[in-house]
Amino acid sequence: MMGLCPLRGGRARAACAILSVRGWIGASCGMMGAGPRELGRKCGLPSLSSCRNSAGDKRLASRADRDCVMLKERIAAQGVSPDGLAQLPETRPAPRGDFRFYDNRQKYLMFVNTCSEKWMIAQRIAAEIDNLEPRPPALRVFDAGIGDGTVLSRAMRAMHARFAHVPFYIAGKEISLEDVRLALDKMPDRLFEHPATVLAITNISYADAPRLTLGPSSAHPGMVWKSIALTGSTTAEFERQILELQPFLAAHWRTRTSPRTGSLVPETPTVLVLYRADHAFALDAAIPQPSTCLADYDLVIASQPYRLRAPIAFKARRVLAPLARALGPGGRLLGIHSAGQDPAQDIVTAIWPDEQPFVHSRRELMAATRQALGIDAADFSFDPATGHPAQFRYAMHTLPDEIETDAQTVGTSTLLAAWNAATYVAQIDEERLAQAMTGSAYLDATRAVLRTSASLWFNNESYLIVRKHPSDNGASSHDRTPLEIAA
Repeated sequence: MMGLCPLRGGRARAACAILSVRGWIGASCGMMGAGPRELGRKCGLPSLSSCRNSAGDKRLASRADRDCVMLKERIAAQGVSPDGLAQLPETRPAPRGDFRFYDNRQKYLMFVNTCSEKWMIAQRIAAEIDNLEPRPPALRVFDAGIGDGTVLSRAMRAMHARFAHVPFYIAGKEISLEDVRLALDKMPDRLFEHPATVLAITNISYADAPRLTLGPSSAHPGMVWKSIALTGSTTAEFERQILELQPFLAAHWRTRTSPRTGSLVPETPTVLVLYRADHAFALDAAIPQPSTCLADYDLVIASQPYRLRAPIAFKARRVLAPLARALGPGGRLLGIHSAGQDPAQDIVTAIWPDEQPFVHSRRELMAATRQALGIDAADFSFDPATGHPAQFRYAMHTLPDEIETDAQTVGTSTLLAAWNAATYVAQIDEERLAQAMTGSAYLDATRAVLRTSASLWFNNESYLIVRKHPSDNGASSHDRTPLEIAA
């Protein structure tokens, strides 16, 4: 589905989406033996001809037809009749006790490409950059979940706009090989615009990642460390050398499932350091070396760093407290997570009325983190804030007339994208998704919410943990946010 129908918007994509999703839902629901009409009625999907007629524009309809032909050929290549869908054994997804929502690559990619969350998070980070007071040898930033690099690359642009002549030391944690590849693909432009940049990426735990050093409790005997001085001065040269790292990444960024926790852990703890060779002399004090790395970050980005339903003690003790301890004097930890109370949650509760995925508020997290820090909590100020910018929203991308409250229909691909986004944010496991998608109720619920709200938007909330300066007996105005000062 992802290869043939990227769900980029417009009604013509619905034709391709209908055929592809029929195969997808049919496999999930054990209905691959059903014909297209039967499967369409069962799943509440409109006919292909009606979608082709609704496309209107001949060019778009032609593209939809082409994509449908490609999909039919793909089905036929697997020995299945695209018109009758020959009988196949029933297949259902096996239950997964170790399910983690962000390990589902297709759902993740569909979400990040159809919603504006990463844009809005980058804007929230940019609002904190003016509060930073970097100290030599570099402005130090730690990203607690690099992901595909969209947020980090946008934050680096904002950092350059504010500190164009200050060296950057940027470290980050990411366990996903594919995300590391996507993030590195965005770095040649950043290294060109801001040459005095050191980038370090690792796959180790939150407790160890800020210092790029394995702690005494680690079960691994050692760590792979690779430092690359990129030669040349153009983005093409940087890109070529980064692409040459693919075999290294494939060999050292593998994961396994922990038998104790069910979480993904790295097979080989690894650190990759990149910087420009023509700035190595000026960056010497900022380039990390094995076993001698300091934290002392000016900014720590903790965007969606934990599962929503994880125990609050785990979130505070295993994630937020170690990240807070990695801050330097005056350093700021910006935490961001999903908050619910939005149309996306309405879709989820329409199918699962008792579902409450957003179990911990930012204030509860601040209290738990204060407790997890123990006596060290006195060195920090905790700011849950109120209103804007603590709470902000993002939305699913749609065309201006794609969702109309008085329209008779909403495009099927729009419904699927909205359903995917809502269930991804709520972190619904695949087994329950497969069960919900055996009928048309999920599409009906999604359609009803979109018509009521005229869009699909989501609420996020943010909070700050600020390390005080050693000379401060309490929180000074420097350590407080503009909202606190105004209050």
